[in-house]
Amino acid sequence: MDADSKAARRLLRLTCSVQKYDWGRTGTDSLVSKLYGLNSGKRTDIDKPYAEFWMGTHESGPSFLAKKGGAGGVAGAVVNGSSANGGCGEIVSLKSWILKNPNVLGDKVLHRWGCDLPFLFKVLSVAKALSIQAHPDKELAKTLHKLLPNVYKDDNHKPEMALAITEFEALCSFISLQELKSVLQNVPEIVELVGSEEANRVLHVEMQDGEEKAKFVLQSIFTNLMTASMEMTTKATTKLKSRLHKESQVRPLTEKEQLVLRLEKLYPADIGVIAAFFFNYVKLNPGQALYLGANEPHAYISGECIECMATSDNVVRAGLTPKHRDVQTLCSMLTYKQGFPEILKGFPLSPYITRYLPPFDEFEVDCCILPKGTSSVFPAVSGPSIFLVTDGEGSMLTASHSDAVAKGDVLFAPANTEISITTSSKLQLYRAGVNSRFLQTV
Repeated sequence: MDADSKAARRLLRLTCSVQKYDWGRTGTDSLVSKLYGLNSGKRTDIDKPYAEFWMGTHESGPSFLAKKGGAGGVAGAVVNGSSANGGCGEIVSLKSWILKNPNVLGDKVLHRWGCDLPFLFKVLSVAKALSIQAHPDKELAKTLHKLLPNVYKDDNHKPEMALAITEFEALCSFISLQELKSVLQNVPEIVELVGSEEANRVLHVEMQDGEEKAKFVLQSIFTNLMTASMEMTTKATTKLKSRLHKESQVRPLTEKEQLVLRLEKLYPADIGVIAAFFFNYVKLNPGQALYLGANEPHAYISGECIECMATSDNVVRAGLTPKHRDVQTLCSMLTYKQGFPEILKGFPLSPYITRYLPPFDEFEVDCCILPKGTSSVFPAVSGPSIFLVTDGEGSMLTASHSDAVAKGDVLFAPANTEISITTSSKLQLYRAGVNSRFLQTV
């Protein structure tokens, strides 16, 4: 049996990638920074933002097999897609190793997605709002990638789920028709931007007119808003800011109004500030999760979370960003579904493991919190998994090997591997894997 075949039966330690987007938390205020430092053995820069910690095979931030004897037990990592190991020795990416050992994915995963991980696992540390964005479905992703490969880096869709580690704020999906009518009656700056005729079309739509009519008028007014001129947008945001400051002297502002003022400070004269009124304002408590399908608008605002998604980095942006905007594509691709999103609280697999199961085949996430002196078992599943230790230390045992693990460790588990977890102090870890509903289908 060759070395790779033997390795395919045990857990593989990974050294992973970091993304330093400017919306990330800086230095040691960032969980991403702490995890990356422990995982790579590298010192982090206290003045730099650390936004995302990537675990998976996507070419924009791949993971590598960790080498023994390096700093922190690993050989280095990739920073924004470039190698940071100083060039010492051969670096084996997780993706290339899987190509040589496809059996680690399991038959069902191989048949459905080929020789690659179908999910991308991340940690996010958000200091300021991300762009108003959506992720394309598969058909649109293929078109966008072909037209603009430097902007849309792959041809895959990107359903995703955010699981709050801290309190986590987000804007997502459109508010209900009744809420939108109230917005138009109470935010005159929107009516000034889109025109009274456009606003009246929304005000005169009723639920009995049907869902398609509601979607049609919503798409029309939202597109009108997002395509307003810079001159009109600047004027409207200035008036909005002034009005809210004056009204705050005589009444308490709503949570959405307070949020809009926060966004205006970060992104002055940006149409996304006013567009925020169209979306649900979601506050997740630690342990709650939010999932988003293709073509659903959203913007993460603040906090830290575990994130899992299909393996893609495609983002269509239209507001709250200095990056490339594709307003027409975003406005034409959205589903325009209305209503508050479903919040997942997870369900217990065992006394110490909670599962979060979104309606997407590519992924699920488990959270394991072990108190001092306890143990738990992750049963063997017919697909691959990635484990991330976020706190404490302990051991992960398979039939053939035991690995001591601590905060910052990332491990790949091949399909059909039962794993026992133990700790003499405390241990918290997260597992990303292929959705168990998909794996259990005949």
